[in-house]
Amino acid sequence: MDNYTGKRLDGRYEIQEVIGVGGMAVVYKAYDNIDDRIVAVKILKDEFLANEEFRRRFKNESKAISLLSHPNIVKVFNVNYGDRLQYIVMEYVEGITLKEYIEQQGKLGIKETVHFTMQILRALQHAHDKGIIHRDIKPQNILLLSNGTIKISDFGIARFSYSDTKTMTDSAIGSVHYISPEQARGNSIDERTDIYSVGVVMYEMLTGTLPFTSDNSVSVALMQLQNDAKSIREINPNIPVGLEQIVKRAMEKDTKSRYQTASEMLLDIEEFKRNPNIRFQQNYFVDSSPTKFATNPPSVPQAPAKPEPVKPEPLVIPGDDEDEPSRGKGGFIAIGVILGLLVVGLVVFGSLYFFTDIFKSAKVEVPNFIGKNYETEILGNNDYSMFTFEKVDEANDNFSDGIVFDQDPKAKTMIDPSSSKIVIRVVDNSEPVTIPEVAGKMWETAKTELEANGFVVQLLPTVSATVEFGTVIKTSPAEGSEAPEGSTVILYYASDEDLIEVPNVVGWDTNMAQEMLESMRLSLDSTFEQKASEEPVGTIIDQNPEPGDKVIEGTRINVVVSSGPEEKTAEIKITLPSTDTRQSFEVYVNNESQISKNLIMDGSDFSFKVAGTQANTKVKVYIDNKEYYTCVVDFSSSRPSVSDGKYAISPSIGSYKALPDVTGQSMTGAKATLNEAGFRNIEIQTKKVDSPSQDGLVLSQSPEPSTKGIGGIALGTVSTAQTIVIVVGQYEGVQAEQTVTTNE
Repeated sequence: MDNYTGKRLDGRYEIQEVIGVGGMAVVYKAYDNIDDRIVAVKILKDEFLANEEFRRRFKNESKAISLLSHPNIVKVFNVNYGDRLQYIVMEYVEGITLKEYIEQQGKLGIKETVHFTMQILRALQHAHDKGIIHRDIKPQNILLLSNGTIKISDFGIARFSYSDTKTMTDSAIGSVHYISPEQARGNSIDERTDIYSVGVVMYEMLTGTLPFTSDNSVSVALMQLQNDAKSIREINPNIPVGLEQIVKRAMEKDTKSRYQTASEMLLDIEEFKRNPNIRFQQNYFVDSSPTKFATNPPSVPQAPAKPEPVKPEPLVIPGDDEDEPSRGKGGFIAIGVILGLLVVGLVVFGSLYFFTDIFKSAKVEVPNFIGKNYETEILGNNDYSMFTFEKVDEANDNFSDGIVFDQDPKAKTMIDPSSSKIVIRVVDNSEPVTIPEVAGKMWETAKTELEANGFVVQLLPTVSATVEFGTVIKTSPAEGSEAPEGSTVILYYASDEDLIEVPNVVGWDTNMAQEMLESMRLSLDSTFEQKASEEPVGTIIDQNPEPGDKVIEGTRINVVVSSGPEEKTAEIKITLPSTDTRQSFEVYVNNESQISKNLIMDGSDFSFKVAGTQANTKVKVYIDNKEYYTCVVDFSSSRPSVSDGKYAISPSIGSYKALPDVTGQSMTGAKATLNEAGFRNIEIQTKKVDSPSQDGLVLSQSPEPSTKGIGGIALGTVSTAQTIVIVVGQYEGVQAEQTVTTNE
């Protein structure tokens, strides 16, 4: 197998890996470094480069797909027809084949089958409208995306419908389990060949089995030609009759009995979606007008036939041909007779041409239509099939309804029926009928109501993204207006046939979503709203219209994009070391600095706040560039919590110094004495006193100067980190009742 992995084509396509191998080509995943996207590159195998037939087929595929632009067909970006390398650059589709999906599921449900089939038919109708027949529709050539979208690939044996399609070699290329009888037979094919293959694919999706199987392909081909497939309801009785009828009609061996177009099949499937209990009338093609042979000349006068021109015998001069005997005088006499006849013929021809209308136009005499019934005696008469009529309905009391009372041109006028028309005025004495109000009703109900009022109803599906499928939008003539009984009323009802199903882009980033939407002829509204969420920044978290909604081509999809989780704060309290020096204090949250300042390390408790969005957020405190404290904060909860707090270095309890006696001093003096001794954590309490002489003086302190220090330190010393409480007198002229505590 040719291996281009690791190579770069045309300095642009960097081949990454093989993603598929076919009979004549290898498909690679590649990176397009100009358009910055992943693509699929299909490269014709080297051994086929010299084979003109394979080169032709490969070129056919690229021509075929390059004409197509449909959300359900793999898109072509570029082609190369070099002598040493031929490749097609296509859209890269990340998914599995429909065949793989069927094998995984065993068989598919009715909803999935209908959903996939409608996409296949829409893609085929688009191709058929471009004059392209796929000729190899099978689940292996249908790619399934994770959002339920399908894309048809491999137009390797596609042909233009106007090209020769009778070669047995080409007709046998498609998988024998899915080819139509006419394709297996090697006959001419058209769009109905693809319809047959779609029927087989539906059969396989619904039953999990193929309609015809055998040990060899020849036997399967014969079955396609001769055998009828086993009823799908016999395999699965739960399949509705209407759906079985659709599959059966698609797989009819006679192309005249088959669906004639993909759109026709789509209409039946839409009817089935709307009413799963429907049973279709099997109104296949019937030749109700067999060919007739005229035994008598028509009654309408005919123009004289144009005489055949006389073809003269070639002049032969003796001696020109050695094998031709000399004619002598007889030859010259014959030549003279022929020349004379030619002169006479030219004279007659000139007379007829210049003095009659025989050669000027094929004119015929207009018959008398007055008094005849227009529907039965004129339209139903083959003798008048050469004429073109324009019918005008008018009231006339002298004739019955439906009878011609006037015509233009008049009877016996000579006209050329190929370029002239006859205006026929037909009696219509019916009373006008008011067209009932049917807008908003389902088309079946509206049709029944209009027909009950004597109207002939013509249904016209109209694409609408806002009105429910099957609902009447309007009528023509309009509701409330009057029209003759028996006249035609056009019923416009909502259809989603040409609407595009909105894909699910939630969870995608905006760039990927925009690319996918554009491939489906939709677009992404660039003015999207941003909202905090747990999803990563730039991820789409909501969309409008919703996934599965059907919209018109070009619709902008509005999305809400995540700005990331909402930031919350948490308060952390630690004990500073007691060094009585000013040092750097830094806090890092998930290795990003949030606090950086200088503090006096006095052994006091210190609180600070950090912000974050995620659970298990690591917080680290550095003092003098050394790790001092760590903890974990959960910001994902409604109230962030702190856990796993640990000191890398045990906080110092401070140095031990003698605690001075400050009783009797003023509050200001006591604080100054304690600070000078190294004690900075001072708590001041007040106590009411009866004597004004005690106002503002320290009444007592705790610990007392003689208190033993912590950890067995010698008497009279206290840790400078310890809080010193001093009680200050407060005179108010009344009996002291309580002690009030304040913190300094």
